[in-house]
Amino acid sequence: MPAHSYPSAASVPSAAQPPPPGAVPGHRPGRTLHLAAAIGGPAGRVPASVRDLALLAEGGGLDFVTLELPPGTSGGSDRAGPPDAVALLASVAQATGRVGLVPVVPVVPGAAAAAAAGAGAASGAAASEVAAAVEALDFVSRGRAGWALNPPGPPPRPRGRGRPAERPAAVWRAAGETAAAVTALWRGGSGRPAAPPVTVLDATERAARPVAARHADVALVRAARAEDVAAVGADLRRLAAAAGRDPDRLLVLADLSVDLGGGEVGAEPGAEVALLPDGSGGIRFRGGPVDLAELVASWQREAAVDGFHVRPVEPARGLERFVNGTVALLQHRGLFRSFHPGATLREHLGLHRPARAMPL
Repeated sequence: MPAHSYPSAASVPSAAQPPPPGAVPGHRPGRTLHLAAAIGGPAGRVPASVRDLALLAEGGGLDFVTLELPPGTSGGSDRAGPPDAVALLASVAQATGRVGLVPVVPVVPGAAAAAAAGAGAASGAAASEVAAAVEALDFVSRGRAGWALNPPGPPPRPRGRGRPAERPAAVWRAAGETAAAVTALWRGGSGRPAAPPVTVLDATERAARPVAARHADVALVRAARAEDVAAVGADLRRLAAAAGRDPDRLLVLADLSVDLGGGEVGAEPGAEVALLPDGSGGIRFRGGPVDLAELVASWQREAAVDGFHVRPVEPARGLERFVNGTVALLQHRGLFRSFHPGATLREHLGLHRPARAMPL
């Protein structure tokens, strides 16, 4: 299906419109919009052609794709384990030239302590294995690699009308240990580039935010309202500054499950698009490509997020409608670029420049 095959959405705001009064503290209006997509299906199901989906995302100018495999799945290697998604994306790297490639790997419990104790420790070896696999992906993709952490257990289901339960703080401490161990192993290796691959962490749960603020380059946030994502983003940037990081080096992306089986034309003027819990700890958008373009444009106009990471419910059909419908509309309105600004994932995300000095 060719780009711009969907009707033009006159209600999609122009990039020239200023943000409304009271825009989110800590977020500068006019920041570049970043878009990414998962190319695995619900619950980690693997679509028929990961390569074709990555090429589709690349053609739409998306910053990166993520891939998570179900436990025990062999993604191109002869065994299951953390590098499986990495191995599959390494094969995808040969067919693509611009889009970032971000495999999802599991948390390694006790990774930091084990790595400090010596290479013989099991979890230290696992962290080293993850670092080596991602390093290989970064090499074959020429700097387009990242990696995302999958904490143990699925996000807890919400109960009733109250706030959803959160995983124990120990889960997120283990995530921080894994990120610290992998980063230390990367930087400690001879001949490795100075900048490690991009780290992506989910920062929705409160206990996850100090970990993301300290270690993440990209933080994903699951929320149904722009102001909720913005509040988490402001909290993350405050925590990042307290940890001695440049808060502008941390990008916050809204994380949405998307069902694009809705209409082609979009909602009636003034109608509000509803985002609802998906029953597994995530937030689901349901509607057409035009509806989603309006949502993205609205949240961008409010300076609530740096971008969106979408998880199509139907990987092949959903990603095609997202790229050729939603993304094409955003490009037409000047809200999203139509080309990759560089050759590496850090260049796409604007993270290749030196960080500004933090005030004393």
